[in-house]
Amino acid sequence: MEKRMKWLAEDKIAHRGYHNDKYPENSIGAFRRAIDYGFSIELDIHLLLDGEIVVFHDDNLKRVTEIDKDIEKCTYEDIRNIKLMNTQEKIPLFQDVLNEVDGKVGIMVELKNRGKAGALEEKAYDMLKKYKGRFVVQSFNPLSMEWFHKNAPHIVRGQLAGYFKHEKVSLITKIALRNLLLNCLSKPDFVNYDIDYLDRLPIKILKLKGKFLFGWTAKNEIEYENALGVCKNVVFENFNPMKKSLVKNNTL
Repeated sequence: MEKRMKWLAEDKIAHRGYHNDKYPENSIGAFRRAIDYGFSIELDIHLLLDGEIVVFHDDNLKRVTEIDKDIEKCTYEDIRNIKLMNTQEKIPLFQDVLNEVDGKVGIMVELKNRGKAGALEEKAYDMLKKYKGRFVVQSFNPLSMEWFHKNAPHIVRGQLAGYFKHEKVSLITKIALRNLLLNCLSKPDFVNYDIDYLDRLPIKILKLKGKFLFGWTAKNEIEYENALGVCKNVVFENFNPMKKSLVKNNTL
């Protein structure tokens, strides 16, 4: 295994931070809580209309703010004072999160980009190339990771994938993505696959080739243990993986 990916296999990585009712997902509070527990962090970034990058998961604000508006149609001024899930936490700027983490733990940065690569990727890279801590980038969009392969090949990149059961894309696109057929573009250093589908053929092929396989997202200890039997590491949420002795990562 490459030295630059060692932490990715060894760290406990909290999905959208170590969130709870007080500190919602992808909030500064959830990231501070992860740091306090010694957990590395998975997070998501979007590009706003004004060119700012914020840390937020969904395409639409409604689930966590009750405001029905697409986030990429907003400026930062539009959303800066919006509270997350009726708490005191707000949607953070990506740069503020980088400043907060400051190398204390590792970061998995998921780029939320459903279209042509370029704007989000370039802006994120401008920030990340100045960041001194451990990080990797990943995306469901192979074009996003292709951008990093061409423009910043030294950065560890991951191809996110799953079965895309509910995605509003063509069947051909679903087949290509779930079977990792566009990895020829993204050329990922690791694959991060939905743990509900680890018995699928593309996963078996990856394992036979000795590729670095990551899993998302375990929501309890049983899911975590089962996925670690297949993957080198697994993103978790809603429980503390340090509370009990769990199986060690597969060394394949």
